[in-house]
Amino acid sequence: MKKAVLALDQGTTSSRAILFDHDGRTLAVARREFTQHYPKSGWVEHDPDEIWSSQISVAAEAMARAGLAPADLAGIGITNQRETTLLWDRRTGRPVHPAIVWQDRRSAAACDALRAKGVEGVFRKRTGLVLDPYFSGTKLAWLLEHVSDARARAERGELAFGTVDTWLLWQLTGGRVHATDPSNASRTLLYNIHAHLWDDELLRLLDIPRAVLPEVRPSSGTFGTATVAALAGVPIAGIAGDQQAALFGQACFEPGMAKNTYGTGCFLLLNTGTRPVESKNKLLTTVAWTIDGRTEYALEGSVFMGGAVVQWLRDEMKLIPRSAAVEPLAASVPDAGGVVLVPAFAGLGAPYWDPYARGTLVGMTRGTGAAHLARAALESIALQSHDVLRAMERDAGFGLKELRVDGGACANDLLMQIQADLLQVPVIRPANTETTAFGAACLAGLATGFWRDRAELASRWRAERRFAAAQSPDAVRPVLRRWERAVALSRDWAREP
Repeated sequence: MKKAVLALDQGTTSSRAILFDHDGRTLAVARREFTQHYPKSGWVEHDPDEIWSSQISVAAEAMARAGLAPADLAGIGITNQRETTLLWDRRTGRPVHPAIVWQDRRSAAACDALRAKGVEGVFRKRTGLVLDPYFSGTKLAWLLEHVSDARARAERGELAFGTVDTWLLWQLTGGRVHATDPSNASRTLLYNIHAHLWDDELLRLLDIPRAVLPEVRPSSGTFGTATVAALAGVPIAGIAGDQQAALFGQACFEPGMAKNTYGTGCFLLLNTGTRPVESKNKLLTTVAWTIDGRTEYALEGSVFMGGAVVQWLRDEMKLIPRSAAVEPLAASVPDAGGVVLVPAFAGLGAPYWDPYARGTLVGMTRGTGAAHLARAALESIALQSHDVLRAMERDAGFGLKELRVDGGACANDLLMQIQADLLQVPVIRPANTETTAFGAACLAGLATGFWRDRAELASRWRAERRFAAAQSPDAVRPVLRRWERAVALSRDWAREP
């Protein structure tokens, strides 16, 4: 009997590796941050080699901490920051440009041009997405346009495109496998989520050659075998984008179940079953996963700046020495003192989709202090999530009964209480908050027989704490009104006159 499944959790600011045993318990964790690059205003890049080196190093570190060898592993599951876009040489494996991160806004004008052509409805209908620089397709189009000789080389089949999962899979298999799964493919603006294929018309509209694209395989199933020494011979058997993996790891297997992940951004997903629900409220319709020939879908709302707001307080504003210090500082005042922060540093995601919105801080007085800014920062995370949930309820046609939460920032009790107060529904934090990594492990474990079925996985999920609303709807209404006014001020700020 194999002892564990390894999850590779490649996030926006760090790479992590986590080993889970048959009971879903964490055996070992290793984590390494890597460099964020901001070459121009609105641009965000990563070094693909640093992504890989950080990820394989933490995998080896976790294995060493747990005292396990590759033969002890049932499989490897990969979960990843999704829309981040990479392009590399198939022969050498060398990147031709830094990775363009999902937060990057450089293709906003290209999205505007496509919208002006009247083709937004085509993208919306076939991909479930909105035309926004958030997604991979316009990032890839930018690379093909701006990297010397890239388009010609791509057309000749010399270059390979991938999101981070594809890059890791390529590296793990020594360049033998160029593939992705439907959850990641559905975030590219190139994949038809109804026909389950790369769409020729969308490729034509973005002028992207088919030869550059990876093969799309089921989320749970063997993709290949690792050839790197630390993991040699272990099957790579599960892949899902980080938010879909978290939905799976939260055991949200039934339609109507929802989760919110508080990471760098916040991502709220609602399982809609085998029926893709078309949003009327600017949410995304996305593939949740494909398992055993069955594709299930989710409604998603994306908040670009979640935990990153706290990082901003720490790194740029120097208000706190470490991220954990934001909670006691914010708790030292009863409220934000009328201060509202709209953290639109990379534009606004759902339900606004405004790439030209910018960060806005309003309501300050002479008495405003660091504690008020800290509290406003936490409130901004919960308020953005509130907007997404309300839009999701309108699309779904019913109110949610509970919200399961995960991600690093869900450890902040004050933030979770603020969220419950704003939503007026229970917020439930699981005992194991590593749900993104666990979801990837589950997909790999199902494919390799480490776990029997979803019922067994659901039995591994347990609540650690339940946050019930402590304030009345009347008490939170003024907070919501101030937020709406502040968001209106942030909109369209960076658009050229």
